[in-house]
Amino acid sequence: MTGYADRVPAYLSFRVAPAEGPIAALADQEAWQAREFYPELLGVGLPEFFYARERDAGGWELLGRCGDPEPQGARDSLGSHFRLRAKEAEEAGDAEGRKTWMAAALRMDREVVDEIRVRGERFRIVRASKFVRMGRSGPEPPRPSDPDPGEVGEAYRLPSRTEGFVVDPYVSTGLSDGILKLDLVRFVGVVPGVPAQVREDAVHALEKFPGGVLLPAVFMVSEREDGEWKAHNPGTSGTTPQAARDGLAAWLRVMAPFTLRLSDEKRAEYARAADVLDEKRGNSLSADGRRFRITRVERLVRIGPDGPEGPRPGDFDSQPPVEVHTRQLKEQGLWQDDEDEPVELDERARELKALWDQEEARRAAARARKAAGGKRV
Repeated sequence: MTGYADRVPAYLSFRVAPAEGPIAALADQEAWQAREFYPELLGVGLPEFFYARERDAGGWELLGRCGDPEPQGARDSLGSHFRLRAKEAEEAGDAEGRKTWMAAALRMDREVVDEIRVRGERFRIVRASKFVRMGRSGPEPPRPSDPDPGEVGEAYRLPSRTEGFVVDPYVSTGLSDGILKLDLVRFVGVVPGVPAQVREDAVHALEKFPGGVLLPAVFMVSEREDGEWKAHNPGTSGTTPQAARDGLAAWLRVMAPFTLRLSDEKRAEYARAADVLDEKRGNSLSADGRRFRITRVERLVRIGPDGPEGPRPGDFDSQPPVEVHTRQLKEQGLWQDDEDEPVELDERARELKALWDQEEARRAAARARKAAGGKRV
């Protein structure tokens, strides 16, 4: 019998290998159990965007520390990367290299560019779709095997799990992740009520980018509203469960009092809820009749014959390139040329600054107590 496995393109292959070591085996078992307890897959409204470089050895390397909820944010980051490469070339005495990298950076400032080749290197803006698993009890929380090493209030200091990740369909995965990839690449994954353009883009992506690679999971906050679980802030996520808890605690202490104009009594109630979250490091919390849950988010980069999927026409992209945006602000009379002139904060801005200053002081005091051997908060 003739085998055809090697003739299948890499982007259409789902390579599965046995788990290496007890931790990997546990993670694969938990992933399989998640299919039973949280069988429904739901798309999260906003995708993530990264800037990536094609590797000579195969695949695309994600260069940024984290993703951006809009394509232009990733383009701006790629422009910054080019400026860094220009500086490195200048320090190495490579005048021609500096000129080429700066020309690429300036082009990113002026144009909407999703793919560019500079000095033989190919760069692309890469799109990652986000999904959550849902069960009878609600969205899937973090799994015991999910890394969660960050201290309370300090999770942002951890190294990125995305920076340097290689999007390569040739790399094998465990059985459960392989099945999840198969499920996700066949899943349109748009939320109800989206514009027709968004749904058409998603259907088109199934045909043009039929393969996929899973990125490391991230974590967001879900809230129970009107009998349904919804993303508390679809555009934000944390690389670890503690990063998501820290974000929720900051919202309870700072943004909720500011945006909801809470009374002093309510502010104290929300602050106590944040203290409980810090102390117990749990994945569920109730405050003022509101229910929150730390939620595990799967991410998939779709792959086609020419590599990973880029931004779609219907993706939310509110800002133009920086040079275009600056020109628009000047035309509207909103641009201030003197960067040294101090910005006068209005009353609401001063209120928000005061809340953040209080939070920073609280965190500093907590770090001092821990350093002195006190109780972790």
